[in-house]
Amino acid sequence: MSNELQYKRVLLKLSGEALMGEQDYGISPDVVKRVAEEIKTVVEMGIQVCLVVGAGNIFRGMTGVASGFDRTSADHMGMLATVMNSLAMQNALENIGIDTRVQSAFPIASVCEPYIRRKAIRHMEKGRVVVFAAGTGNPFFTTDSAAALRAAEMNCDAILKGTQVDGVYNADPKLDPQAVKYDTLSYMDVLKNDLKVMDASAISLARENNIPILVFSIHEHGNFANVLQGHGPHTKICD
Repeated sequence: MSNELQYKRVLLKLSGEALMGEQDYGISPDVVKRVAEEIKTVVEMGIQVCLVVGAGNIFRGMTGVASGFDRTSADHMGMLATVMNSLAMQNALENIGIDTRVQSAFPIASVCEPYIRRKAIRHMEKGRVVVFAAGTGNPFFTTDSAAALRAAEMNCDAILKGTQVDGVYNADPKLDPQAVKYDTLSYMDVLKNDLKVMDASAISLARENNIPILVFSIHEHGNFANVLQGHGPHTKICD
């Protein structure tokens, strides 16, 4: 099997912060366009792509709780913010010729489709990108958990976690110049060492379903495609 077809179907998990660019808040159209172009390259390789985007650039539920919001209400607000990010990604992708569908975990019929597993798979089989919005549809679960859940439901071959750095380190490389990057890790390494890659529920779900997690920098041009071909800088988490 050729490198570019090692993975037939993948889920890309992006943080909301990844869409801010140099801004302190909100969505950077330039960043969203560049990420869309990265996705287009992978789609044109023949790989089916689905996507989960966080909401930290607009509203973070736990920050709301710290400010006095009820946890359930704060999480619902965060889920609505993911819909905004998902629509931004859909717009950017369709502007460059990639058919895209947004599916929400709770119904917003005038804005996007409801989440229907078989329909989502059919979209991807037709070459469309599917963006899963509103997390799992439930409070107390992060978009990391939603990404692992959707990856399992879609029978994805891998989860690609697009971050601000080019892999997993034993310390924050932006703060510690001596930080060491891992090339590979086991799921249990991540859990035991409390490495802040994805939350524990997401790591456990990926482990139970044997879905590898590839952590890479979304800010390096061409890296999404390179990692899927096995030669871009990244950390692989698997058994």
